[in-house]
Amino acid sequence: MTRLFILMTVAVFIAMPRAASTQGQAPATGRGAAGFGAPADAPPPRSVAPGPHAVTVESYATLPTHTAYHPSALDSFGPSRRLPIVSWGNGACARNGSAFSTFLTQIASHGYLAIAIGPKDAPAPGQAAGAPAAAPTVDDAMLLHAIDWAVKENADRSSRFYNKIDTTKIAVMGQSCGGLQALAVSHDPRITTTVIWNSGALPAGSNSPAIGQTAGSKASLTRLHGPTAYFIGGPSDVAYPNAEDDFARINTVPVFKANINVGHGGTYRQPGGGWFGEMAVAWLDYQLKGSSEAAKWFAGADCRLCTEPVWTVQKKGMR
Repeated sequence: MTRLFILMTVAVFIAMPRAASTQGQAPATGRGAAGFGAPADAPPPRSVAPGPHAVTVESYATLPTHTAYHPSALDSFGPSRRLPIVSWGNGACARNGSAFSTFLTQIASHGYLAIAIGPKDAPAPGQAAGAPAAAPTVDDAMLLHAIDWAVKENADRSSRFYNKIDTTKIAVMGQSCGGLQALAVSHDPRITTTVIWNSGALPAGSNSPAIGQTAGSKASLTRLHGPTAYFIGGPSDVAYPNAEDDFARINTVPVFKANINVGHGGTYRQPGGGWFGEMAVAWLDYQLKGSSEAAKWFAGADCRLCTEPVWTVQKKGMR
């Protein structure tokens, strides 16, 4: 099996309901379409109810290169109730802030400021000119730019976010190529937790012209300093072998890995983000809000996710 990552074009990712974007070794045979589609025996779609907050989606003039998802009624937030930060890297390392809108809206509806790389109304590469789609220029630091912006807005008395953001609670996350970007910047001391979706670090010696632009690699794993979670689409997910290898290598921080048989495309476009949307909110509530109820999904030998038949769970360094 090849050790190289496969980059799907951003245009294909956006057009296909369950399409994905990049990743690793060849999948197990007979399970999904080239590792990108959902397997025939995938669990049924899961509809997840939104959180209590209506959500605004906007590319702000002070950060036009990104798209922010946050509760619309910000007056209900302040020093005693702040918005944790979630910095998101898209599949294919796409600069399109709407590519995961259903998933990120679900997160924001539970009281988070989620910021995706790319403007809200970004066209697919080549769309305007009718040219073939091309791989984007990858800049891992854009995940940190989102965090920098949120910290600045929180301190700016003229900002609608003034004193409403929890700058001590920060998650960096991403799908596929975006997961590599998340690993690449996870050394930043401000980051509380890292969450990897349908992704795993490149094996040593891999060389992919597009994915090679991100610094996410096995060396990144040695720089993790906070609890880390992997949510993978099962054996047909092209990221599966690399995620398995990452889990085996990580020994310095608590790490949680959960697989569900949905393939590399995940469940991001199901209502509320489906199975992945449910787990994203639970993990963030656990790590960034200290929710004891959310912790039940992950903590203990009989954790709630451990006993869910559609999920396969492994963990190290955790209760």
